[in-house]
Amino acid sequence: MKNKKLTNSVGIPYFEHQDSQTVGPRGPVLIQDFILQENLAHFVRERIPERIVHAKGSGAYGTFTVTTDITRYTRAKLFSKVGNTCKMFARFSTVGGEKGSADTVRDPRGFALKFYTEDGNWDLVGNNTPVFFIKDAKKFPDFIHTQKRVPKTNLKSHTMMWDYWSLNPESLHQVLILMSDRGTPYGYRHMNGYGSHTFSMINKQNERVWVKFHLKTDQGIKNFTDKEAEKMAGENPDFAQEDLVEAIEKGNLPKWTMYIQVMTEGQAKKFRWNPFDITKVWFHDEFPLIEVGKMELNSIPDNYFAHVEQSTFSPSNLIDGISFSPDKMLQGRLFSYPDAHRYRVGVNSHQLEVNKCPYAVKNYQRDGFMADSSDYKDTPNYFPNSFDAINPDPSYASFEYDLESNHVAVYDRNENDDDHFTQPGLLYTKAMNQQDRENLVRNIVDHMNKIKGKKREEIISRQLCHFFRANIELGMKIASGLGVNIDSNMTNHGK
Repeated sequence: MKNKKLTNSVGIPYFEHQDSQTVGPRGPVLIQDFILQENLAHFVRERIPERIVHAKGSGAYGTFTVTTDITRYTRAKLFSKVGNTCKMFARFSTVGGEKGSADTVRDPRGFALKFYTEDGNWDLVGNNTPVFFIKDAKKFPDFIHTQKRVPKTNLKSHTMMWDYWSLNPESLHQVLILMSDRGTPYGYRHMNGYGSHTFSMINKQNERVWVKFHLKTDQGIKNFTDKEAEKMAGENPDFAQEDLVEAIEKGNLPKWTMYIQVMTEGQAKKFRWNPFDITKVWFHDEFPLIEVGKMELNSIPDNYFAHVEQSTFSPSNLIDGISFSPDKMLQGRLFSYPDAHRYRVGVNSHQLEVNKCPYAVKNYQRDGFMADSSDYKDTPNYFPNSFDAINPDPSYASFEYDLESNHVAVYDRNENDDDHFTQPGLLYTKAMNQQDRENLVRNIVDHMNKIKGKKREEIISRQLCHFFRANIELGMKIASGLGVNIDSNMTNHGK
């Protein structure tokens, strides 16, 4: 192997890497030892702020291949023909834990995908659940605070979790999924992914439909029980990371099949629930899954920090032919995600390898921390100008539409949309088998038994009412497990 010289950050070779320059063998150390200063200065700046949520994660590169013609729904070039492929990057994560926490804990899992397409990067930023706890982004900071640590003790609190959930019945659907064994997946390879939000697709005829994205694991669903997840968190807090890395390095490449559900604008107006409410699902018998393509992960990044830690995803990164919807949570994320990246990684995070569009990027954004001018060099930084040939392409004009109302107000998110119980009840009775239901009840009882303080009975009583409204049997079993005597008042309230 050819001998390589050791250099500092600007390529200056040096020899003394292990010993500081001193006055005499015992010191003191000279400040003129610039290698010492450079190494220490860089070392104390090696970390960037960790993500507020999704801090503990794993990532891999792969490919996406289109397997089904969906051009009737979208004009996106990626889907222009069967067989099209593109490079992609995936990041999986837990939501509430810090970067050093265990990745097998009971928590939703982030499922973020970046597709490097010829029309720019498309990010599909979802979870391993098709629904979420809240349906308005204004509530997000408060919700996340309940999943973090108590300001006084710096400890996690089951009390504040259940207090919040019991005061926000819209969370019930996601709470049941979280408390089932789906809340403790066996690593990342054995879980499904969902765009969760309602998005839109627009075809060449400028016709719009509403869609939901699903990614079904080809490895099959596999979950830990609560006890198994707890045990693994102690034995190997990096189990999911290790499982993903070892599978890919051994050639056991993880795969998922992408599907969409499609709802027409006419169907959306007649749908029983608000089709843009992220706490609800669309039933598969009404809106069947349509296969779209195959995702395969085949390469672990050669540097975790550079690729996984500095990767940025945003639901605002939407390519022509795929667009947003009136989903209030999605609308809030369109701003907050790129804003978080500008704070955490920097205004030029899009120039990093993992986030960089591999195709031509032409715009008038300039400067800022860590600016790389290789794309624009000395070209003008304003538009219009007389010197470059960059022109907006009218074929990429935004979809135009009329809103049903022009009345501006702050609307109660639950007004005429307060059925938080039918779908969770169906999840319990129709989607879960007997073992799933038994595990769900046991997990909820174990979790709620950790509620503490003088408000314990009030919080439990309030949450039990939600369980009863979803399903009487579910409420009775949880109440029994908690040692709560159910009187006719509570059961009637739950009917």
